[in-house]
Amino acid sequence: MEPEPMAGLEELMDAAWPAAEREESGGWVLRAASGVTQRANSVWPRKPGADPHALVAALREARLWYRKRRLPLIFQVFEDPRYAPLHTVLDEEGFTRQSETLVLVRDGGTESTGRFDSGIEITAEPSPEWLRLWWSVDGRGDDTALAVARGILERCPSLYALVRDDDGRPAAVGRLALPPGGTGGLYCMVTRPDARRRGHADRILHALMREGDALGLSSYWLLVMASNAGARELYTRAGFQESGRYIYRQERPKRHLTGC
Repeated sequence: MEPEPMAGLEELMDAAWPAAEREESGGWVLRAASGVTQRANSVWPRKPGADPHALVAALREARLWYRKRRLPLIFQVFEDPRYAPLHTVLDEEGFTRQSETLVLVRDGGTESTGRFDSGIEITAEPSPEWLRLWWSVDGRGDDTALAVARGILERCPSLYALVRDDDGRPAAVGRLALPPGGTGGLYCMVTRPDARRRGHADRILHALMREGDALGLSSYWLLVMASNAGARELYTRAGFQESGRYIYRQERPKRHLTGC
């Protein structure tokens, strides 16, 4: 497929993982969700800017916005020449670099001829079992944090997939986010640690894309940590190709947020 311009994918990613609080300021999108996930508690510099003095002033305003919420100041910065001036300012301010994440894409319309997998449970809302498994593997925090995370998921129309092991226990889950535009985002792909290497993730992935194809989606994207070799291999086999990447730039954190 022709990779979608990263600016378009950035818009889709923001829509697929919407924070509880959101404020636009001078081309930057400030997002907060009680500290639950980096993405929902970071600045997305939609229009990063190039003037060093303007960038420093915008940085000062963003710092105050997050300080009022008792959150560290974090930027989600994509690999793109547009962000070079911002990187320079963040380097001078001593911001860390962490959580390098790849953005992978592939065409839609290829799963409709695949064999239907009757063992995959597909729902329009995350069930308690789905949430418990996802949070036990990918989550950070207590039930209050999980409630915030559920709010993030449910602000974007989505489909949720769950597969069980031979004992009937949830073994793997995944989410297909359905923001406007005909492109679907695959998120929350996790497998119970003792159920890995049994093909569950592959089944979840293809089942969600079959659902997306049935809805007429033209393409898919997903996010994977650059360090996660196993997941990258799975997605490569499924036909995904790298379209871009991003990192988080964090100001001397008092506590680390995690996840892509």
